[in-house]
Amino acid sequence: MSAQTGIVSVALGARSYDIVIGGGLLARSGELIAQALGNAKCAIVTDANVAGFHLETLLDGLGEACPRRGVITLDPGEATKSFAELAPLCERLLELGIERGDIVIAFGGGVVGDIAGFAASILRRGVRCVQIPTSLLAQVDSSVGGKTGINTPQGKNLIGSFYQPGLVLADSDVLETLPERQFRAGYAEILKYGLLGDVDFFSWLESSWRDIFSGGPARLQAIETCCRAKAAVVAEDEHERGSRALLNLGHTFGHALEAYASYSDRLLHGEAIAIGMALAFEFSVDLGLCGGQDSGRAIAHIKAAGLPTQIGQIPGATPGVDALLALIAQDKKVQAGVTAFILVRGIGEAFIERGVEMEKLQDFLTRKCSGK
Repeated sequence: MSAQTGIVSVALGARSYDIVIGGGLLARSGELIAQALGNAKCAIVTDANVAGFHLETLLDGLGEACPRRGVITLDPGEATKSFAELAPLCERLLELGIERGDIVIAFGGGVVGDIAGFAASILRRGVRCVQIPTSLLAQVDSSVGGKTGINTPQGKNLIGSFYQPGLVLADSDVLETLPERQFRAGYAEILKYGLLGDVDFFSWLESSWRDIFSGGPARLQAIETCCRAKAAVVAEDEHERGSRALLNLGHTFGHALEAYASYSDRLLHGEAIAIGMALAFEFSVDLGLCGGQDSGRAIAHIKAAGLPTQIGQIPGATPGVDALLALIAQDKKVQAGVTAFILVRGIGEAFIERGVEMEKLQDFLTRKCSGK
């Protein structure tokens, strides 16, 4: 069992909260929740995969400190983040008698964290929420910062809210049961933090990624580094009106690809972001903003980690340019009809660009969709 590595605080005044990172946290969950939020009844929202591996450990850990009103088990997969699943989830939470002083525990990966967090934000106009992320992607990114939401056919996460949890428990031990493909997808979000703003972290990842995958001390260090980076950005720009948009490196392209793939197992979120980051670097080179050496280095590491970098690697039919452009136009960062792209001047030098010429984007995507 891993030793606890530390606590990262998200500084948001009266809504500040801690991210506790380390091993064995499920077994201490009741104690940790009570310390942060006091004794309260809770409802657990999870998915079938996580429940099969870890629900019993969590229930034992909650003990008498956090008595349960019930457990709600959702189907795993991105398709669960939908209006069709949100309504029954909210109704079930109400049937369980969840009150404003109670706690919704989001126990799962990014899908569970997003939909359960969103349900908590609208239930009785807001009940408390604790995030217990069980995937690498959720531990380093989606469980932190208060973004909650669901998908629609028009795009990813277009319906949602900013709603901060009261506590995040990132138990590194649960990652041992994560399928390899899911772990690799989560690594894309770790890599993102180096590529967007920390070249030293990226250089460390180049030499340490195998240790992260194997579960050594580097894994805990990577999780904590990413959480500290995100906590700092969220404290500065909680509602993504400025610098927080940088955390979307690769997401404008990636979310469009996910929507095209119908949020299915054809393309996991982290895989889409890996392709999206490669495209962001290549497009930046196209526009004369970034040198080919940095782009090549970034893409080489994405490939080394076993992640896709090209649109043509998505199973099934290759999307058409018009379809991708239509999905990109629905990106949640659109303002006054103008899509914001996160581009780069080099590794660790991401910036927000709102002046992209659509003709250049169309030409770039035409070549990428044809495999050039």
